[in-house]
Amino acid sequence: MTDVSHIAARDKAEILAQALPYIRQFHGKTMVIKYGGNAMTDPELQADFAEDIVLLKLVGMNPVVVHGGGPQIEQALNRLGKKGEFIQGMRVTDAETMEVVEWVLAGEVQQDIVGFIHKAGGRAVGLTGRDGGLMRARKLRMVDNKDPSKEHDVGQVGDIVEIDPGVVRALLEDHFIPVVSPIGFGDENESYNINADVVAGKLATVLRAEKLVLLTNTPGVLDKNGRLLTDLTAREIDALFADGTISGGMLPKISGALDAAKSGVNSVHIIDGRVPHSMLLEILTDQAYGTMIRSK
Repeated sequence: MTDVSHIAARDKAEILAQALPYIRQFHGKTMVIKYGGNAMTDPELQADFAEDIVLLKLVGMNPVVVHGGGPQIEQALNRLGKKGEFIQGMRVTDAETMEVVEWVLAGEVQQDIVGFIHKAGGRAVGLTGRDGGLMRARKLRMVDNKDPSKEHDVGQVGDIVEIDPGVVRALLEDHFIPVVSPIGFGDENESYNINADVVAGKLATVLRAEKLVLLTNTPGVLDKNGRLLTDLTAREIDALFADGTISGGMLPKISGALDAAKSGVNSVHIIDGRVPHSMLLEILTDQAYGTMIRSK
C-alpha cells in the first residue's frame, strides 16, 4: 500500500469528495480493462491494480479484466529452449507454442490475477474463450503491411468470429469480477491465441462498455516529437496511422482501441500501467494520465 500518512485528514477527505461526481457518473457502468505490461510483473503494481479493480466494483462499477502475458510466455518458451517470433506485432504460434500459451495464460497468469483480486477483498472468476462459448475464432489472415498481395502464416493466431457475452454478464450480475484470458476456440475445438488488446476492444463493444482502459508500458500515444497526446478523436487517430506516427507493436493495440471507439464505446483510455493507481487517477479525477480516444 502507498504510504499516505503524511497527508492531512482534511486533504484526504477532499480527495475522496472530488471523486464523487465520477463515481456517480459511472455507477452501474461496465469498464473493460486490458491488463498488461509492467503492471503485471511488478509485485507492488500487481497489488495496486487489484485494489483499484476491487474499489471500482465496491463503488458500483462493473470492471471486466482482459489480460495479456507476453513476458510470462517468453520466459516459459525460453525455459523450453524455444525463441519467440513476431510478425507485425503478432506472436507466431505453432502447435507447441500454443500449448505453452494456454497453460501460461489460462493457468499461471490468470490464477495469479484472480488471487490478487481475492486478496484485495474482491471476488473474481477466470474465463477463457471456451467458457460459456465466450469467444469463437478462426485462423488469422495476416496481410503484409507493405504488400497487400502477400500473407504471413502466423500459426494458431486467431481472428474473432463471435463473442457471446452471456457468461460475463451473468458473473457481473452476481457481483463477480470476470478475468478473461485471450484464448478462443474454432469449429474443430482448436485453440487460438488472440491479441489481448483486440479481445478487450471487441468485448468492450459487445458489452456496450462505458470505457475501455488499456494499461501499457508507455505514457500513452505520443506524437513524432515524443509528446503525449492526451485527447484524440477517432479521425485524428486515423491520421496518425496514415502518417506513420503509430507503428510497430502499438498497431494492434491502437487498432483495437479505435474499433471500440468507432463502435459505441464512449471513451478509450491508453494509460501508463507503471504509475501506481494510474487507472483510478484516469477514471476518478479530471487530470489526464494517458491518452483518451473519444468516440465523437
